[in-house]
Amino acid sequence: MDSFDYIVIGGGSGGSAVAGRLAVDGTRRVCLVEAGGRNDNILIKTPGFMPFIRNSSNYKFDTVPQKGLNGRIGYQPRGKGLGGSSAINAMVYIRGHRWDYDNWAAMGCTGWAYDDVLPYFRKSEANERGADEYHGEGGPLFVSDQLSPNPTSHAFVEAAAALQLRTNEDFNGERQEGFGLYQTTQRDGERWSAARGYVEPIREQGNFAIRTNTLVDKLVVEGGRVTGVMVRTGKRSEMLYAKCGVILSAGAFNSPQILMLSGIGPAEHLKAHGIDVVLDKPAVGSNLQDHIDYVSGWQTESDVPIGGTIKGTLKMAGAIFEHRRKRTGAMTTCYAEAGGFWKVMPDAETPDVQWHFVPAVLEDHGRENVKGYGFSLHACVLRPESRGTVRLGSSDAAAAPLIDPNFLDDERDIAVLRAGVRLSHRIADAPPLQAYGPTDRHPVDLDDDAALDHMIRERADTVYHPVGTCRMGSDADAVVDPTLRFNGLDGLWIADASIMPRIVSGNTNAPSIMIGERCADFVKAAE
Repeated sequence: MDSFDYIVIGGGSGGSAVAGRLAVDGTRRVCLVEAGGRNDNILIKTPGFMPFIRNSSNYKFDTVPQKGLNGRIGYQPRGKGLGGSSAINAMVYIRGHRWDYDNWAAMGCTGWAYDDVLPYFRKSEANERGADEYHGEGGPLFVSDQLSPNPTSHAFVEAAAALQLRTNEDFNGERQEGFGLYQTTQRDGERWSAARGYVEPIREQGNFAIRTNTLVDKLVVEGGRVTGVMVRTGKRSEMLYAKCGVILSAGAFNSPQILMLSGIGPAEHLKAHGIDVVLDKPAVGSNLQDHIDYVSGWQTESDVPIGGTIKGTLKMAGAIFEHRRKRTGAMTTCYAEAGGFWKVMPDAETPDVQWHFVPAVLEDHGRENVKGYGFSLHACVLRPESRGTVRLGSSDAAAAPLIDPNFLDDERDIAVLRAGVRLSHRIADAPPLQAYGPTDRHPVDLDDDAALDHMIRERADTVYHPVGTCRMGSDADAVVDPTLRFNGLDGLWIADASIMPRIVSGNTNAPSIMIGERCADFVKAAE
């Protein structure tokens, strides 16, 4: 039986950060356990290969049928392997709004206001623009301006400006509101995942063990304390012992799944799967929140956008050659190159919709091949009111959990999304984008609420930001306290997006890394 000071479960955004920070000074024996592989290959590192990343790096989960989406089953891709979803995402660097974190503090998450978390965002960041009040330059996570954004992405920003919508060059600075090009988690034209920042630089240290392709079956609990984990590598099972503690960082789906497989969760649900109840904790797997997203798409007469034609294939081949030689050109695209934040509802205090502009036609999360050229515009509800659950589908850790985001269950969500889609079309109708000769791929009467709502329910889905299933708080029902300690068991912390009491107003990768940074300090302070 191998023994370590700390075991970190999950090598994604939060797990890479907490494991790297605990191991880097060499004083602690740390084991990072990851179900997937190393993700050290050209498909992962080349940003433009994002649509072609191999299946072994993606869990490719599905939801249960969604009544708010006309009974459709949604798609839930999640990163598998070192880097987690930061190894397969669109690399957009967004932190959320100041209000999000101040609201966490107001909800009882003491020490999580914006002024508390900002130093950790700066600590994690190596922004090529340099350090200032909002940004850092010496951290492990490289953040860069885009090297070769598509001309249509610039046209999108110009189209928003033509509607008198503010231009914003830094969504993570003084204000979030506005439209512009996104910064990305890249370095010198390559994807810079959390694992490349926190894990790879110290992987050869003698105090740091990295177990890839290793599945966690359950936590080991003895006398009210988590003392280790049962793992499976191929057909071989073993126990890893943790002298000081375990940090669970398996994400908003797999963290509650592992807890429930360990007998920690809603008692009746566990009994139904034949699992002995160690701790009845109804909040485990509850409070699931995700950004519901609608993609409007336009075919263009112009071949300037990224296209699925013979000419487009030849252009991509040339771009691949350029990237292999210089790490420049079109293969540095993050696809979601531009976007913005705006208030669409009259009572909104802060932006309530986020847009991602993609200089290509997307259908079914990019899984459907579309011929021709065009652009897509995502609109997502930043602070959804609908709540869902994660439950066990099986007592086998290798089986997928039952994921129910309960999308558009609350009518307030579809009202926001309806207004967001209408603004998407106003932007697309502005002269800078009309210059490309766009034709709406999914025409609908935008003035007809019922027709637009039907279209939304037929086509909306996730924009890949599940959170909240191991909620942080100061109340007895919370899964973790504000120092990310598990409520009800010793020797266990959770460090990933599952601890968010409410979803942040933006992409969740940077906040997950910040959570990992904070957890490492909390763990050290408890020594």
